[in-house]
Amino acid sequence: MSTSYQLSFYLRKSRTNKTSESDIYLRISVNNKRSALSINRKVDPRKWHPKSEKMMGKSAEATELNNFINVLRNKIKNIHQTFIENNRTISAKSIIDEFKGVNKKQPKMTLQAFKEHNERMDRLSGKSISKSTAKRYWTCYNHVEQFIDEEYRKDDFPMNSINHHFISKFEYFLKTKRACNHNSALKYVNNFKKIVRIALANQWMERDPFYNYKVQFETVEREFLNEEEIQKLIDKELHLDRLKLVRDMFIFSCFTGLAYSDVKKLSNSDITKGIDGEKWIRTKRTKTKTLSSIPILPVAEEILDRYKNHPEVKNSDFILPVLSNQKSNAFLKEIALMCGIKKPLTTHIARHTFATTITLTNGVPIESVSKMLGHKDLRTTQHYAKIVDRKISEDMQNLRAKLQAKKNSKDSNSNNHNFGK
Repeated sequence: MSTSYQLSFYLRKSRTNKTSESDIYLRISVNNKRSALSINRKVDPRKWHPKSEKMMGKSAEATELNNFINVLRNKIKNIHQTFIENNRTISAKSIIDEFKGVNKKQPKMTLQAFKEHNERMDRLSGKSISKSTAKRYWTCYNHVEQFIDEEYRKDDFPMNSINHHFISKFEYFLKTKRACNHNSALKYVNNFKKIVRIALANQWMERDPFYNYKVQFETVEREFLNEEEIQKLIDKELHLDRLKLVRDMFIFSCFTGLAYSDVKKLSNSDITKGIDGEKWIRTKRTKTKTLSSIPILPVAEEILDRYKNHPEVKNSDFILPVLSNQKSNAFLKEIALMCGIKKPLTTHIARHTFATTITLTNGVPIESVSKMLGHKDLRTTQHYAKIVDRKISEDMQNLRAKLQAKKNSKDSNSNNHNFGK
């Protein structure tokens, strides 16, 4: 709906003013409805030019007053334009109220809202969320803080000013200045998206800057060990206790599917007797709080027996002595080098190895594997099934090549025999 709009400045004689000066007012007209407001300035009516709505002359007084009027005129025009751009209802009163700051709240600032969220996450850390999740939000906070400082030269940024361009520039900043790979950058963008959702829910923002922003993760092929590589690790003679310990914890994860954090907190109460009368591990995953139910295979049980008299086990409720994840990953790279394994060993590769080489490749149904891994959604487990399908495809390609080679050899011998005749 179109609206007529007009802004003017005029004089009004004050009843209480005993001097010859008159008060200057601004008046806004929208669709023939008016609102007026004193600009708290006075002028001698003889020096006022009603048509140009300015004080006449080039005196310092006239220059200062006319500049002030021009500033007010531009402010009102900007408010009117903002109303149009944001599809807000335009009226003379609403523009005046906006100009006066009636009911105007201070904008919610981005880092302020992010910090409040993270402090709540800290209080939930180790309860309803994992410590690593809480830590990741603080890492994302640091990235946003650096981005605002370097890109906008500000200590903080109003949430209602965040737009699609801000999000795109943040993603670019993560990939360039922070050297994040594509998927890591998008994970941080998704972390930040949660803060935006909170802002929208609390009406700190009028529009969702993520509207039309598409997040497309790249498919990552997860590394895992094959049977030969697992056996190399098991058979390798290691002469340092720290390397033996890390190797054993890695193999334990390969045969249980437990993530590093779950192995670290594993206690006697997590070992139960299963429906088959054998020992099972029943534990809630640190990351998702979902229950994992895992029968203990002989290799894993042998490792548990090996460490039952370890000082750290005897003096605590934990059933395995576990080094820090950082140290474990460093030592695993050392062990891989000694074993001639070229894959970049980390504690998490053991979990992938359980899903692929230990279970799916040996015919364990995907539903059972999903339950043991503690996945909430079967689609998460299906990624491993694709890996196994690829392995089967590679094996069959090799078989085809061998069969073709045999056929070629047979045909060659047959041709030679015929030629001899």
